[in-house]
Amino acid sequence: MRDDYCDGLGNCLPVCPTGAITFEQREALEYNEEEVKKNMENNEPLACGCPGSNAKAIKHTEPEIQATEKVVSQLNQWPVQIKLVSINAPYFENANLLIAADCCAYAYGNFHNDYMKNKITMIGCPKLDDGDYSEKLTAIISENNIKSVTVVRMEVPCCGGIESAVKTALQNSGKMLPWRVITLSTEGKILED
Repeated sequence: MRDDYCDGLGNCLPVCPTGAITFEQREALEYNEEEVKKNMENNEPLACGCPGSNAKAIKHTEPEIQATEKVVSQLNQWPVQIKLVSINAPYFENANLLIAADCCAYAYGNFHNDYMKNKITMIGCPKLDDGDYSEKLTAIISENNIKSVTVVRMEVPCCGGIESAVKTALQNSGKMLPWRVITLSTEGKILED
């Protein structure tokens, strides 16, 4: 176990500056198979084992806005899948990166104008894609002149993988870049910015 903490920008600190994280070491109870089975029987199973996979209908309460003009795509490059982009693509030079979970553009109606505009967009799904994105993202950030990173993720637990991969990549790149994380609800609301 490490005794230092990271501030999310690659700086390792000797203690957590806000006191939000502490470690407690204590003896654990001995494994009891009967107690485990009893607890498992009392817990309701989730769909596919993941809260993000639970089916639900979404009812929108805001009035629909009728657009009088066509919405223009703000996509600035191709491809967009993290697994498919080239590490040294010319569009990464002096780029502001948007790294988003696949579902975000469908959940948030104005995704193009609010998040993609003037950014190089990369998308992925940590639950469905094989492997970890952090190695490729580290190479992209390390080998290019990146100006900033914005992460947009959904509130579901599996989306934490994309945020974690970006944090790891920023730390491993050794660069101090401005970055932020935006979390969206499954109803398309901004929960954290």
